[in-house]
Amino acid sequence: MKKGSSSESIAAALRQELGSYSPGEKLPSSRTLVERFAASPVTVSRALAALAAEGLVITRPGAGAYRAPHSVGDTKAVDTSWQQIALTAEDQQNAEPAPRTVDASSILASLALPPPGVIAFNGGYLHSSLQPQQALSAAFARAARRPDAWDRPPLDGLTALRAWFAREVGGPSGGIIAAQVLITGGGQAALTTALHALTPPGAPVLVESPTYPGVLAAARAAGLRPVPVPVDDNGVRTDLLEDAFAATGARVFYCQPLFHNPTGAVLALDRRRRVTEIARAAGAFIIEDDFARRLGHGGHLPPPLVADDAHGTVVHVSSLTKPASPNLRVGALIARGPVMERLRAIQMVDSFFVPRPLQEATLELVSTPVWPRHLRTISSALTERREAMLAALHHYVPRLAASIRAPAGGYHLWLRLPDGTDESALTAAVLRAGVAVSRGRPYFAAEAPAPYLRLSFADIAGTEEIAEGVHRIATVCADSGIATGV
Repeated sequence: MKKGSSSESIAAALRQELGSYSPGEKLPSSRTLVERFAASPVTVSRALAALAAEGLVITRPGAGAYRAPHSVGDTKAVDTSWQQIALTAEDQQNAEPAPRTVDASSILASLALPPPGVIAFNGGYLHSSLQPQQALSAAFARAARRPDAWDRPPLDGLTALRAWFAREVGGPSGGIIAAQVLITGGGQAALTTALHALTPPGAPVLVESPTYPGVLAAARAAGLRPVPVPVDDNGVRTDLLEDAFAATGARVFYCQPLFHNPTGAVLALDRRRRVTEIARAAGAFIIEDDFARRLGHGGHLPPPLVADDAHGTVVHVSSLTKPASPNLRVGALIARGPVMERLRAIQMVDSFFVPRPLQEATLELVSTPVWPRHLRTISSALTERREAMLAALHHYVPRLAASIRAPAGGYHLWLRLPDGTDESALTAAVLRAGVAVSRGRPYFAAEAPAPYLRLSFADIAGTEEIAEGVHRIATVCADSGIATGV
């Protein structure tokens, strides 16, 4: 281009070339553009400013110019959630029975211990400082002194422990009795038992989208076909749930109505009854995963779906692992009707029973005043950590933080990334910077509608560590050309 190019002509030339750059990709440096167009730095800066005003590029002082994550034509939101069902329903109807796929890679992000010095934003359990370790030690010591501590337990579990779960889940109305409770070796074991009991190999199972990767892994290992049903800020989309049942003929719907993993959503009051009605009309079961009920941040909690289920539609999963310790692998399955016989039989075939010393120690723990005090402590601690992470995100990456909805419970935030972001590359770069995060792709049963990160604040020593971790993430984002709004 001849000497003396105007800012308009430079902007026009760059506008035509933007299609060759990926969203978020860095444009040539200002020095390169000055040499190429034989223009002054001021003229080049004006051209880039014009493109930025059009929303086509993003400029950051000292870092350069980048193609904007969204083009002007993409600003209007389009609801394409129905495609997640449409892209899989035909496969459910026409495909051969699904092969068993035993792959634990999707849940390793929350199980693997991070290397020393790495800030764990990928953890799925409480930090050791938040676990009731002294109370656990005392409970195990008292349990070990019982004369019958090493006797074989009842196959369904200790009656007193089953009664405790019945009161906890059913509430003061007494709607659940001990006979409707089966003690399990934690929540994951309960989910696996429920999937094996309720669905034959090759069958579809409806799941929220996104959802807990552990249930996807368990379903595929059992030869089942997970079918995604999109969620929004109020929980599962009941209109799409009804469509999914009709399209697939599924007989099971797995859901997390309270503090959903990974979005943190709580199923809205008007949808709670509708979900049960839809499943009952389809002749289907609901597996209600209530993993986070004891991880609330304060405030009223709606009762579990099973408490209001008059027809045996809901199979409820409860666990004490999350609020206590990853080593206290004790949970419960709660169900009404003949399905309990099937659940009991599957557990006996798989693992016989939960060891009695573990059940006795659990009963000792939850029967003392220490337990409610511990729950209040972790509620306060998780609230403090949530606020610290939100504050750090809004400070260091305000554009990314703008889409986050603060959860009322649980231990994680769901961070939407700009379209076109390579989750795997970003996760690897963040790990090299000393922070472990969970990428969003494993939380989707089918194609992910957008890139995400899940950031946990449970396995963190304190708020200073949270601020440092978010700062490192922001630095990596800046180096990767991801627009953060800083």
